[in-house]
Amino acid sequence: MVLAVLLFIVGLLLLIKGGDWFVDGACGIAKRFNIPDVLIGATVVSIGTTLPEVMVSATSAAQGHGQLAYGNAFGSIICNTALIAAITIAIKPAKVDKKPMTVPVIFFFISEAIYCVIAYSTGNFSRPVGLILLAIFVVYMVLCVRDALKNPTQTATEPAKESSEEGSDEGKKDRPLWLELVLLVVGATCIAFGADFLVDNGIIIAEALGVPETVIALTFIALGTSLPEFVTAITSLIKGHGSLSVGNICGANLFNLILVSGTSIVIGPFSFENAGFATKSFMGKEVFTALLIDTPLSIILMLILTIPIFLKGKLSRWQGVLMLIIYFAYCTYQFAGA
Repeated sequence: MVLAVLLFIVGLLLLIKGGDWFVDGACGIAKRFNIPDVLIGATVVSIGTTLPEVMVSATSAAQGHGQLAYGNAFGSIICNTALIAAITIAIKPAKVDKKPMTVPVIFFFISEAIYCVIAYSTGNFSRPVGLILLAIFVVYMVLCVRDALKNPTQTATEPAKESSEEGSDEGKKDRPLWLELVLLVVGATCIAFGADFLVDNGIIIAEALGVPETVIALTFIALGTSLPEFVTAITSLIKGHGSLSVGNICGANLFNLILVSGTSIVIGPFSFENAGFATKSFMGKEVFTALLIDTPLSIILMLILTIPIFLKGKLSRWQGVLMLIIYFAYCTYQFAGA
């Protein structure tokens, strides 16, 4: 058990540092070939900060643990919104430009609707479903790239660039090409090994504690893979750009639905019936907890976060406090029910 916890922590550290190196290397190479900063932010950095979730979910799916892949994706959405964004908003509410938020938010709720229709009607996530989600990801990225080239200003998926842009600028001046390639390869390798450690030892810890794997995925693994977004949020807050982290959170939540879930479903299709998902008694019937709690909560939290933005163009402290209360109540419920 002690060794599993230590390896779990090592996995987290490898994911965090590996993602950092990967983004630095990719940005350095991209800038060396004069690719516009805004395009780098809208593609390389956005995907780079989501790589931990992708690798963890893909590894889980490949090992036949569909509940871990699902739990990591939706757990990250809940953690991103109700913990990371909530902390930023509670400490320093800010005005938000709703224009760059429109596309990722629309895509998020469309993707969530597709996910819900399948989850509540059949509960069977076959490979074609994963391909549909990945197709949505491709369409979204094409729109992002087109918008980035037409409007060379910061977009909703770009805030993560803020914390890494300085490093990539320095890399262009100080780092040779071979070192940027090494950072890229080593970063990707660390992410792969970190994901493997996280999944394998997360399962061991879950078994030792006697809690469902989904609970571990929805809490500890989700928090660990969301650390890049947390670092970005804190950096943005320190620099006085708290609203930027909200854009990054919305982009990351969308990526969790269409890229993370899509990839894991293509690799390892699953159904709620056969993947060992936990159930709860509700109105005299056994209902999957994922359908009763996790999926609806992800929608409710995104509504709490985004509706005031589109109605008033600003964030309020009450949003952050409310979401933090919901998050801690959610975590308490998960472990109490386990």
